[in-house]
Parts: sequence; C-alpha cells; structure tokens
Amino acid sequence: MLLTCSLCFGQADGKKLLEEGNLEGAMNAFGQAFMTNPSDSETAYQLTKTLALMNQVDTAFYFLNVALQNDNSLMRLADFNLYSLTTSPKWKQVEDLQMDKFQSAHGQLKNPTYTKALLSIIMKDQSLDYYVDLAKVEYSKKGQVPHWFYPVTFLKNEFITNQNFEEMKNLIKKYGWPTYSMVGELASDAPLLVINHHPDDQVRKDFLPMIKEACEKGEGSCIEYAKIYDRILVNDGLPQFYGMQFEFNADRKLIPTTIENPEYVDQRRKAIGLEPLKDYLKRRINFDFEVTQKEK
Repeated sequence: MLLTCSLCFGQADGKKLLEEGNLEGAMNAFGQAFMTNPSDSETAYQLTKTLALMNQVDTAFYFLNVALQNDNSLMRLADFNLYSLTTSPKWKQVEDLQMDKFQSAHGQLKNPTYTKALLSIIMKDQSLDYYVDLAKVEYSKKGQVPHWFYPVTFLKNEFITNQNFEEMKNLIKKYGWPTYSMVGELASDAPLLVINHHPDDQVRKDFLPMIKEACEKGEGSCIEYAKIYDRILVNDGLPQFYGMQFEFNADRKLIPTTIENPEYVDQRRKAIGLEPLKDYLKRRINFDFEVTQKEK
C-alpha cells in the first residue's frame, strides 16, 4: 500500500507540473515515481512524454519501450507530445511493432500503410498543442495572452496546418475517404482534425457532406462532424446546432456559444449518437448546462 501511494503522489505531482509548463519538475517527479516501481507502464509513459517535450529523444525511447511492453493500441502513434521522437530512425521500429501488436489483437486492417500515414498527420496536427493549452491556462488566470502564443500559432498555421492539408488531400486522392473499416477509428479522425483546424471555412463546407455521410453510416466520427458543423455555423454568425463550440465570457471562463433552440439540443445530439450536452460540457469545460430538455 505504501509503495502504491508513493507512486500515485509522484504521478499526480508530475502531471500537475506538466500542466503548468514545469518540464524539469515533471521529469524529476515522474523519475522518482519510476524508481519506486520501474515496471509501471503509466509512469514510464508520462516520463516519455516529458522527455520528448524536452527534446531528450534517446532517453525518451528507453522509457517508451517500457511503456509499450503490454500496450497493443495505436494511441501512442498519434500522441503529439511524442512528435520530437519521429525525427529518429527508432520511431519506425516503434510504429511497425505497434501496428503488428494492434492487428494481432484487433484484426487485420484493410490498409495499414494508410493508417500509419493518417496517425502521423494527427500527431503533426496537434504537435504544438501543449503550448497552446499552456497559453489558454495563462489567459484564464491573468486575462492576458502570453506573447509567445502568437509565433506558436503562426508556425502551427503556416508550417503544419497547410502542409497537413495538402498531404491529407493527396492521401484521400490515392486511397479514398478513410473509414473505420479501412483504417480503424483513430486514424479515420485525421482528415476531420485537419479540416476543423484549417483557417478557411470553405474547406469545411466542401468536405462536410463526406463527413456527414461517414457519421450517418457508422464509418466516421459523429463528434468531429458535430464540431465542424457547429464551427461553420458560428463562423457564419449563426447559433450552433450541437453545442460543440466554446468562447470565453467576461470572467475568462469557457462557455458554449449561442445554441439554436437549446431545449432541443439533446434530441439533435441523440440522433447522431452523442451524449447529453450537460454531461459533455461538464466533462469538457466544467460548465453547468441547466436548460431543461424537450422532445418534438
């Protein structure tokens, strides 16, 4: 029990420091927790993420191998915190091994090559999000956007979003629209993220019919469809439909933007398989949605 509690405290301290931007402090906290129990895969992975964010690539791979010993998922191949590791030849070995483990456990994918390319796009799309999240935290606390946020978002839009969009279009042209049955659920989200993050709303409008069709057929993410549809509406100055878009209020707290007939929003969400908005908003932004729901 004492060892378990010590490990939990080390992980909790490390995660808090990581969220605050204290990478060295997080590294030390996770490192101490790992020394307490070197077989704990979660601590090893938290240490991997921290080291990768610090560009300590070789050391990060050591702990990544520990973290992935009993992991047969593809989640790690899309984790933006690990983006610096993709510069190493060792990353391809990790990719290939995880793909083999995933397919052994979950069945053969129709196009594993497409899957790997899409997972890479997800990772690149979100590769600066650690710093974007830090900026949001600082704004909510101080009411001021940190000066370094602007070059980060410029680099994200100029050198990541645009490149990812071109790569995504080429992949779709070569292989077709990625569906769950073709590339798996995680990888199929790649074009949705890229489209949602693109600065041009016309891109979202052009792709919306394909995104909606995949959602309705159970071959694509309805959550991402709802986000993109709501973003189009909000950017056009209209009320959103599903409650997926947020804004800061005068107290610098995130709230949902105006919702069309909010008393019927859960009925609309249910129609595409989404949870009640009250549950989503509480979990996502800690917002209490108190509109009594009706059905037509």
